[in-house]
Amino acid sequence: MSKKSRKASRNIHVVHGQDNYASSGAQNWHPLDDEIDAQRDKKFVKTVRPRSEGQEALLTAIKGYNLTLAVGPAGTGKTYLAIAAAVEALEKGSVERIVLSRPAMEAGESIGFLPGDMHEKMAPYLRPLYDALGDRMGGKKVRQYIEDGTIEIAPIGYMRGRTLNNCFVVIDEAQNCTYAQLKMILSRLGWHSTMVVTGDPDQSDLLEGVSGLRDIARRLDALPNVAVCRLSQGDIVRHPLVAEMLEVL
Repeated sequence: MSKKSRKASRNIHVVHGQDNYASSGAQNWHPLDDEIDAQRDKKFVKTVRPRSEGQEALLTAIKGYNLTLAVGPAGTGKTYLAIAAAVEALEKGSVERIVLSRPAMEAGESIGFLPGDMHEKMAPYLRPLYDALGDRMGGKKVRQYIEDGTIEIAPIGYMRGRTLNNCFVVIDEAQNCTYAQLKMILSRLGWHSTMVVTGDPDQSDLLEGVSGLRDIARRLDALPNVAVCRLSQGDIVRHPLVAEMLEVL
């Protein structure tokens, strides 16, 4: 699919969704092993419809640009829409695989030592990504794709030195990345690939001034071939109280 060579004259606003981290149980626990897994394996609606103007602008940007930054408050559907677009691109054959990544940050508390291999240790941090994938594809299919490498889920630290060709890349919780980390991950973009970076600069778990998302978005906003979508409280699709609380918190 050809990408737009110039940016639309108006600002683009978009959506973001965050889920709670899951706690680790047995050593063989997997994020897709839960009581609603059977429900996830039903026939899914293939088309995701935007529920706000910001969400519609985000989906349009993802289809039109190789690199899109979705910046905005929690509950605007940023992560879900990005993964839905990734699944759609994979099923259409536009990309060969999906790469999902996010920083391994503990949200203000220490969860201590986690047993298991790298994937088991990272599972609590990556649960929101598993949830979105399960909603779109079903748990069994997600498991199959992860096992054969069609879907790769990894922390930011494992991206250095790679070139991501022929894939759809989603970088979630980018507000917990430093400027250097974001610069590194953005430069992984390869041929025939699409990358979507999502995050809320106002909810960083890093020390004040350490997060690089706001600065990166400001700098990339000047590039005609990069879409920076800024979502607002009006795009929040969670409980109405979420938007009201975020206005005063």
